[in-house]
Amino acid sequence: MPQTRTNCPRCRQPIMAEINQLLDVSSEPQAKQMLLSGQINLAQCPACGYQGMIPTPIVYHDAEKELLLTFFPPEFGLPVNEQEKLIGPLINQVMNRLPQEKRKAYLLRPQTMLSMQHLIERVLEGDGITKEMIQDQQKKVDLIRRLMDAAPESRVQIVENEKDLIDDTFFGLFSRLMESAVIGRDEKAAKELADIQQIILEKTELGQEILKQNAEAEAAVKALQEAGKSGLTREKLVDLFVESESDIRTATLVRLARNGMDYAFFQILTGKIDQANSEEKDRLTKLRDDLLKMTAEIDLELQEQASRIKGLIDKLVEAPDIEKTTQQILPAVNEVFVDVLRQEIQSAREKSDIERAGKLQKIVEVIQKASAPPPEYELLEKLLSANGEGDIQKELDTNADKITPEFIQLLSGVISQAESQGEEEEIRNKLKIIHQLALKLSMRRSMAQ
Repeated sequence: MPQTRTNCPRCRQPIMAEINQLLDVSSEPQAKQMLLSGQINLAQCPACGYQGMIPTPIVYHDAEKELLLTFFPPEFGLPVNEQEKLIGPLINQVMNRLPQEKRKAYLLRPQTMLSMQHLIERVLEGDGITKEMIQDQQKKVDLIRRLMDAAPESRVQIVENEKDLIDDTFFGLFSRLMESAVIGRDEKAAKELADIQQIILEKTELGQEILKQNAEAEAAVKALQEAGKSGLTREKLVDLFVESESDIRTATLVRLARNGMDYAFFQILTGKIDQANSEEKDRLTKLRDDLLKMTAEIDLELQEQASRIKGLIDKLVEAPDIEKTTQQILPAVNEVFVDVLRQEIQSAREKSDIERAGKLQKIVEVIQKASAPPPEYELLEKLLSANGEGDIQKELDTNADKITPEFIQLLSGVISQAESQGEEEEIRNKLKIIHQLALKLSMRRSMAQ
């Protein structure tokens, strides 16, 4: 988007900024997330250092939700008729983008929002997220902040007093904060969050349930790995399900081994049912019914996800700036996205649609560039692959120039994450050895300077 000349909200000096007054989710799906994350109309003033949002009239449109919202900054102090003169052309753009059959009555009654917060709340309400839910989430964020600020010996009591706030949503927020701390290499925050997480897991009923679920899921993964050491056959896979001790373990196995649960798999299971005695036959029949239901649900979920992704890819291809638009939707890229993108490229090539194939390739290039691991992670992978302390030391010496304070901080964050997520003891110990040797190398180099 071209930059617009405007004035700094603080010092009123002229500055350049990207101003977007029309957020039309129907044609720009990323506009909604940018609004909700506060990433629209941002500017930095070189004169006074102001960094923040530039006040400007906004029209928000979502045809699927039949939402047409307008916001006019109150600090402009313009009368209603003047506001309408500025907002009107934006609404006309919305109307002109829609085909005649999609122009509905809601477009004639735009809803006026009195503040940006009100606008955001109304958009969230359209997704079924009420003001009460937003306030509840803020309480959870405040609780995490209080736990971070509290002395370690006070945290247990705070958790005891606020158990009602610690639910699935709380754990979701907490996990995202931990991930951000690790990615941002904030060693102190990652360590504190890991300590707090341990208290929450041990001192709350939900925490105990999560620990139990994690243990069952890990048992499923371990059983699958053991069975695969000598070659995973359908017979072995059927036995894993038959021997599964919990619904969580069974569900985890289905997620991990869906590709192997084909017609032949269910034939083997049916054979076991036919040979079983009465009581065992009932159990195995129920197991088969449950597995058929689970696999059907997974397949439907994947089909729906693939359909949504196909629509998103079509919009990316039509975007004026494919690279920039793809960067904005990178958080939505997952394994299914990559599979659908690969199928779309193959389909375009089979139809000799060179133009579409070229545009799809641009999307691939952006994803590949974004997914390339930083040099620090490449070095860490080499160190983890080394055999023994001697080989680790040799690898560190070879890459001495890469053993920076940032690399040391990364190691500390990875160790904290490995401990909080119950990583295998062998890996945790190896990470600690790498950290110690890297720290010694860094200290020797600092003393030699």
